[in-house]
Amino acid sequence: MFQSFEVTARPEQGPPRLAALREELAREGLDGFLVPRADAHQGEYVAPRDERLAWLTGFTGSAGFCAVLADVAGVFIDGRYRTQVKAQVAAEYAPVPWPDVSLSSWLKEQLPDGGKVGFDPWLHAAGQIASTQKDLAGSGIELVRADNLVDRVWPDQPEPPINPVKVHPIEFSGETADGKVSRLADALKEAGCEAAVITLPDSLMWLLNIRGSDIGYNPVAHGFGILHADGRVDLFMASEKLTGLGDHLGDRVSAHAPADFLDAVANLEDKVQVDLTTLPQAVADVLKDQMVDGGDPCALPKARKNAAEIAGSAEAHLRDAVAVVETLCWLDAQPPGTLTETQVVTQLEENRRKDNALQDISFDTIAGTGPNGAIMHYRVTEETDSRLESGHILVLDSGGQYLDGTTDITRTIAIGEVGDEEKSCFTRVLKGMINLSMLRWPVGLAGRDIECVARGPLWAAGQDFNHGVGHGVGAYLSVHEGPQRLSKVSHVPLQPGMILSNEPGYYREGAFGIRIENLVVVQEAPALPTGDEERAMLNWHTLTYVPIDRRLIVVNMLTAEERDWLNAYHRDVAEKIRPRLGEKAQLWLDAATAPV
Repeated sequence: MFQSFEVTARPEQGPPRLAALREELAREGLDGFLVPRADAHQGEYVAPRDERLAWLTGFTGSAGFCAVLADVAGVFIDGRYRTQVKAQVAAEYAPVPWPDVSLSSWLKEQLPDGGKVGFDPWLHAAGQIASTQKDLAGSGIELVRADNLVDRVWPDQPEPPINPVKVHPIEFSGETADGKVSRLADALKEAGCEAAVITLPDSLMWLLNIRGSDIGYNPVAHGFGILHADGRVDLFMASEKLTGLGDHLGDRVSAHAPADFLDAVANLEDKVQVDLTTLPQAVADVLKDQMVDGGDPCALPKARKNAAEIAGSAEAHLRDAVAVVETLCWLDAQPPGTLTETQVVTQLEENRRKDNALQDISFDTIAGTGPNGAIMHYRVTEETDSRLESGHILVLDSGGQYLDGTTDITRTIAIGEVGDEEKSCFTRVLKGMINLSMLRWPVGLAGRDIECVARGPLWAAGQDFNHGVGHGVGAYLSVHEGPQRLSKVSHVPLQPGMILSNEPGYYREGAFGIRIENLVVVQEAPALPTGDEERAMLNWHTLTYVPIDRRLIVVNMLTAEERDWLNAYHRDVAEKIRPRLGEKAQLWLDAATAPV
């Protein structure tokens, strides 16, 4: 299987590792050390070698960091992980609600007399360090560059990944690498920059039409790049990874050893475009005043999918829907109390594997039943594996990495007879998801401007959830892709071709969780007879076609318009997916898509 149910970190492992790190702190004369969940490339996902935060603390979430001081170790986690962290870290660690509590304010409280806090300059973005230093001004607390102290005390730290890179064909990419390099180089020239530094793995993969496997579930390879305004690219990647590419990289791209990257950066003489939110501080230390914070040049072009990428993603979603529907049909045939979470995960993966285009799953499948569903990023293990009992609702969040697209879908499923409270909460989540799906909005609005539409029905009941409404999704790339987001903090205007998730939820700790997720793509909205001629509008085109559990819907809570949307969506599901299913699943789908 792609997915493992092995326990990868235990709370009791943390304290002795923390003690060893504190010995290094004392040896270095430091009052603290920062341990992020990050690597030198500053992407969201890390290889086993870079899972320092999980190794030290036991916390396995996809975001967060630990600030280790002599007498306290704060584990900073956002709203998605405030339930999970309680079960994963020992009492020696203090969970800190972040970003409600900033690192600088916490350090000021813990170190009132000042001190030196070390950090590895490769593992922290320059913008992050600059912001924290500004907030610490006058406190007597100094951030100092240091060797990585975790690496010193991690005796069996895995080796860096060295996996081969492969070509991503033009039929899926929709544009040659030469074409991408040329238009991005022209933009650099126009901005008056000599070059741009690229550290994000998915940006390199997109730019050069290649894919890798250095990080689980993400088709990326570690490397660095310098894009020059004259159309050349310097690629810094281990030579062992490039042996299977033939002449794909062409004359524009020169390959170098990763160890040569900083020297090449130092040789740049003019202005250099960077993204300070992802540029490692170690690179910023070399560039200094040459930096122009213009963002990653690949980020927006990568987010705006072309016709081939959208078509590939749409087809991948249809095939993926078959695997999900076949699994839901199988699940409904099993009596409550007879299945466990791992059995559901295994069955879903087996159904996905019937598609030869599947390369991997896109993340660890979340199959949380009953109270486990309230853990937003729950990962089932051999120790937590729970039975699906009558009265439970199951949150099933999963996806696949296909050659033509990346999928991500969540459905919440009734197990036996479910209570009225759960149904009411589910219906509010559904109303929010439908309302956002139906939305039209003016060109120029960002995720922060419209995400509240999905929260409205929950807000009306005094309820909410602690994660964004949606994230960007790549085209056979990372399942979480920026810069587009449906979030209160997203300022990036939504543009045609961007793929995002629409996934409101609701979570009651110790009781149940709910989430419903479709992937949608931004498109130009057709004109309306009542519309202003000069006001261009956008709307969504849905990519995901899997039934929503009718047994959990309180129908009289839906407006007529919401019912019409749901019934039309289910008609589309039946039309698109039924011909691809086996006989049993066809009969199940007929019932699952009946009008409400």
